[in-house]
Amino acid sequence: MVFSSTIFLLYFFPLFLLVYFLSPPKAKNYILLAFSILFYAWGAPKFIFILVGSTLVTWHIVRSMHRAGSAKQKKWLLIATLLLNVGILLYFKYANFFMENFNDVLGSFGISNLKWTAIALPIGISFYTFQSLSYCVDVYRGVRPPLQRASDFLLYIIMFPQLIAGPIVRFNTIAEQLTDRTSDGSDRILGFYRFTIGLAKKVLIANVMGKYADLYMSGNLLQLSSTEAWLGLLAYTFQIYFDFAGYSDMAIGIGRMLGFSFPENFNNPYTSRSITEFWRRWHITLSAWMRDYLYIPLGGSRVNTRLRLFMNLWIVFLISGLWHGASWNFVLWGAYHGLFLVLDRLFLKNLLDRAGTVIPTVFTFLVAVLGWVVFRLETFDQAMTYYGRLFAFDFQPVEIIHKLDMVIIMAIAFFFSFVTMSRFGRQLERTVYYDQYSLKRYLIMGAVVVLLFMLSVGSIAATGFNPFIYFRF
Repeated sequence: MVFSSTIFLLYFFPLFLLVYFLSPPKAKNYILLAFSILFYAWGAPKFIFILVGSTLVTWHIVRSMHRAGSAKQKKWLLIATLLLNVGILLYFKYANFFMENFNDVLGSFGISNLKWTAIALPIGISFYTFQSLSYCVDVYRGVRPPLQRASDFLLYIIMFPQLIAGPIVRFNTIAEQLTDRTSDGSDRILGFYRFTIGLAKKVLIANVMGKYADLYMSGNLLQLSSTEAWLGLLAYTFQIYFDFAGYSDMAIGIGRMLGFSFPENFNNPYTSRSITEFWRRWHITLSAWMRDYLYIPLGGSRVNTRLRLFMNLWIVFLISGLWHGASWNFVLWGAYHGLFLVLDRLFLKNLLDRAGTVIPTVFTFLVAVLGWVVFRLETFDQAMTYYGRLFAFDFQPVEIIHKLDMVIIMAIAFFFSFVTMSRFGRQLERTVYYDQYSLKRYLIMGAVVVLLFMLSVGSIAATGFNPFIYFRF
């Protein structure tokens, strides 16, 4: 089940809100937990037992770690929890990848391939594994004491608003809200506004862009003209942003309705003036997690040599690329961004800072766009073919009359991706997301939100095209 489905919007979500808000305060966590289990089991009934089982085992081990009498015992119990959670992630997400590459090596030596049964990927495993790891490490570091009830920890891991697509909610930012939170009428209304804006991003923009990304980036790539290749790549560029940012908005909105304060996950990343800035604005919770739990423990920027610093950056982004999917293309994508982060440290960021606003923004956007090729396509050969079509310079007119929705929605996507570069755009963002609401603003936003909600539900029902790009995560 996903947020942008009719079964969620018209049945699951209204029923959940009705039961949740009518239940007494002491029962709300149990209601949310029960609906979260149902939400996950709806699409992955077999994996719910693995998720619940591993989560309960983690809770018990971390509780023992907190009570351990010596630093050595604490360390070994931390290692046990890390091995459990990382081991599950490696098995389900990377076993197929490892076996495919191992058989390729065997084949190169003329040895018969090993037979194995392909392993299905649990939805959202990368997101909830990172949350579980943050709990283990934060308790070990003494940042927070462990949760007293297993049900509260299970709720933290499996809470449906952010379970399958983030944002990655770290334990120390939400610990108190798990056991003590409130939401008033304003939170519920503004949370629903945020949810609906995210739904519109996902359905009305990302889905349309996704249709044309599939049209041009699937099939016979050799037959693409340069015009079609660029249209397909731009369509995917806006699809992945509005899909991911929209889903984050929906999660943040639902969380606010329930009294949770989930972290922001996107901050207009395509307006960045360097790749360093891009990663402070794109998938913010992943970048922060990698920084605090991987980059800094490796030594971060406080190392003796620049070579070690660059190695730390590359390690983090190679792992970040592999986190997104079990494919060498994702590793290449991570290395690509790691390269530009190193170049920023060497000279590029200083050079761009002296070039004003427009040139650095266009350059950074182009770097990000070209990187999406290896992120979207499944093999290195496909990516190289696509790059060849992008720069074949055989631009040809495209029949627009049957693609007016692409032109209109791409223009809207472009507008909302870059509007905050203007004073008007920044004020618009503050008005919608952050400022206090007057009665007049409530009424105006209410009318806009109702319209967006109706258009989104109508679009889902009418088109039937509603891709979910997080299955690989």
